[in-house]
Amino acid sequence: MPDALKKILEKEPVRAEAPCRVDMGGTVDMPALHYAIRNMDTLTFNIAVGMRTKITLLPHKAGFVKVSSTGFDSAEYPEDKAPFIGHPLGLMFAVAAFFRASGVHITVESGSPVRSALGGSSAAVVALVAAFSKAYERLGERALSIRQVVLLSHGIESNTAGVPCGLQDQLAAAYGGVNAWYWHPTASGPGYDKRSVISPKDYAAFNERLLLAYCGSPHDSIDVNSVWVREFLRGTTRDKWITMCRHAVDFVEALSRKDYAEAAAFMNKEVAIRREMTPNVLTPIMEKLVDTAVENGCGGRFTGAGAGGCVWALGEKGALAKVKVEWDEILSSAETARLLPITVDGQGVLVD
Repeated sequence: MPDALKKILEKEPVRAEAPCRVDMGGTVDMPALHYAIRNMDTLTFNIAVGMRTKITLLPHKAGFVKVSSTGFDSAEYPEDKAPFIGHPLGLMFAVAAFFRASGVHITVESGSPVRSALGGSSAAVVALVAAFSKAYERLGERALSIRQVVLLSHGIESNTAGVPCGLQDQLAAAYGGVNAWYWHPTASGPGYDKRSVISPKDYAAFNERLLLAYCGSPHDSIDVNSVWVREFLRGTTRDKWITMCRHAVDFVEALSRKDYAEAAAFMNKEVAIRREMTPNVLTPIMEKLVDTAVENGCGGRFTGAGAGGCVWALGEKGALAKVKVEWDEILSSAETARLLPITVDGQGVLVD
């Protein structure tokens, strides 16, 4: 089968791509949290954004797997000796190993800054899983469903990372759009319901109420996430998480009514609790960005688990225009900090 895969790619490469995301109400997408509080509404909101991670499967020399990715040195290993941990491209090699890939060159082109907390690594995994699914479909195997792509991508990533991982990044990458994901764990595995919060016909107007900035330093969120999960499991912060879950629900309801001021208020309440629990969730420049958004009547939030990466804002157009001017000045103090384009990506994972 590995030789057959190489021959398929010699006839025609396989290409796939998936979007990144910004989010609100994360962490509860981790089973460690939503299994424990499944008696109440738990959700994570995210927006798939038009910074796509693109994957190409190309033929390579037999018995080897090569990965080339934006921002990293290319790496090549025998198919049975590729590292899954301790290497920046280990996750790509882990996916290749699951699909018994041999004689394959994987190229990864990222549309977002490296380690920007926009879910880029998960987008890459989703795109790569979808690409391998398409390649094996050409060999006569049944293609994976979108749900299977999500669960397989999450399974590989969470087991390779060695730390708790949520599902929201994979879901945004696979489905696209502006969605609330309601967590309903069952005895048979992860359960989730998808609710579209903004209709595709309203994406253009919604784009005008969004702002996104890269703070100039890559995210280092393992410590933040570990504190959140550990203290939740100990029971010391569980009441705070229940309150944040309520804020997330209220945020989604307000946003679905296009009440941006009220949605921003609930976003800021949720962020305030997280800052209280883990002050290091915001770097100094991120603090300035978030505080500026709040002072102008907008919502301001870190992406992912913060501690570097990006901040996004939500608000009425007039207020957001003022935030943009102030953000430009704040971002000028850091060499690589900058505003990033943000538009809703409604397509999710695409395979060619």
